[in-house]
Amino acid sequence: VANSGFLSLCAHGRVTGLAVEAGAALSHVTSVCGGRTLRKGSRCLGVAGEQLSRHLHRLLLETPREPSVLQALTKKALTRLKEQCCYVSLDYEGDLRERGSHHPARFQTPDGHWITLGKERFCCPEPLFRPELLHHSCPGLHQLAGQSLQTVPEHARRHMLGNIVLSGGSSMFPGFPERMCLELNLLFRGAGVHIEVLANPRRGTAAWSGGSMAASLTSFQHTWMTKGEYQEHGAEYVHARF
Repeated sequence: VANSGFLSLCAHGRVTGLAVEAGAALSHVTSVCGGRTLRKGSRCLGVAGEQLSRHLHRLLLETPREPSVLQALTKKALTRLKEQCCYVSLDYEGDLRERGSHHPARFQTPDGHWITLGKERFCCPEPLFRPELLHHSCPGLHQLAGQSLQTVPEHARRHMLGNIVLSGGSSMFPGFPERMCLELNLLFRGAGVHIEVLANPRRGTAAWSGGSMAASLTSFQHTWMTKGEYQEHGAEYVHARF
């Protein structure tokens, strides 16, 4: 059992840093220092891939285009539509005002129909940064990252600012790393640091990769709970072992 934020950092070859995870069901921010998760620096956001898919469906149904086709969209097709056509805007308000600033995209459904997306392309993932669009009262993912960083002791914060890693399938939207970097630099404006966000092309499965790497380390081998130990002590032994 391991914290997925720590494993995401492992996948990037780090044991200290800030993991910003945007997954399918939840999004998390986790501060890790020297391999130890800082509980007071952990934050959770109830906006992630599943909520964004439903949000995209609602946005599309609000338009007069192909209503019967949109109603028939399966969850799998909607996920593919989101992954292939949506992106994060670097200037959300500006893109909403300027109709010509975003290019339409077309998507073919499994049954051969075509769906055209306009502003829905960048409106879909925006709740990650503006949860109020989904009627959530909590701060956006970048603000939660800022809160988490503020809980880190000052002597370690500067090092952590240079080790912010993204992970999870919902971090794969084009423009997501750039927007996160832009927002964090605005939050820490005047602090005398320039924040870089690390976005590995394979970050969608970073926690799994990090888990594989951590489990192969020599130092990890003493933390296994063997089948024999389980049979001798029962399931409760997991609390003693880990």
